[in-house]
Amino acid sequence: MQFPAPDLFSSHRLLLTTDQLPAPADFLLHRFLHLHLRQSKTAKCFVLAVAESLERWKSVASKANANVTHSESFQFIDVFDQHPQAQNRGEGPLNVISLKYIYDLLSAKLSDSQTHGQIPLVILDDITSLEWLGVSLLDLSRFARALRALCVKMDAVLVVRHHIVTPPEPDALLQHLLQLCTYHIEVRPLASGRSGAVSGEICVHLGPSMKDANEHIISRTSALQYRLTESSAVFFDKGTSTGVL
Repeated sequence: MQFPAPDLFSSHRLLLTTDQLPAPADFLLHRFLHLHLRQSKTAKCFVLAVAESLERWKSVASKANANVTHSESFQFIDVFDQHPQAQNRGEGPLNVISLKYIYDLLSAKLSDSQTHGQIPLVILDDITSLEWLGVSLLDLSRFARALRALCVKMDAVLVVRHHIVTPPEPDALLQHLLQLCTYHIEVRPLASGRSGAVSGEICVHLGPSMKDANEHIISRTSALQYRLTESSAVFFDKGTSTGVL
């Protein structure tokens, strides 16, 4: 079984990917990247990185036989390396000015790399860490909305990762992201706890902007389960213990 479906990554979409501490979704973001780059030699992917280093992305890609080291299709933007002047002024590691700089940088890169017939992929990993580092909810909400508008303008698909700390109750940032998203991809731990055969499960919910109530939906009652491997993940229907890539 394959996840995600190829047509899930259509232009103008915001795919909100949420996870929890017992079931992190980093493997899924790496999978999105690898599948996207394999579609075409001219496919473009931009990673706005807060949580993981470039070496980590390269290492995971190497295990999955996806070469990003010398690939012009893969562009890594380390959020912390893009605004040294803001740090020198004592304004903290991140602020509204630096977020605007990241936005302008991504906008320029998307404009320079537009290829007819190819949908760029933008991954923000992750927005929650920005909040933990002191960026206000208002600035993050505006940043997320601006990124979505930019990706719509550039015919790109946007993936935003958000960590859920209090699963029963969505936090204010999550509530805002849920209103913006096209799909909500929910990575969840098993209620019974992680086992050797199953690492967690995936559900896909519709966002407000999707009109087709049947496309790509995976409910919690029929959640897709997965088992992490050294290079990727194996996906299978709920209640089974085997699957194929």
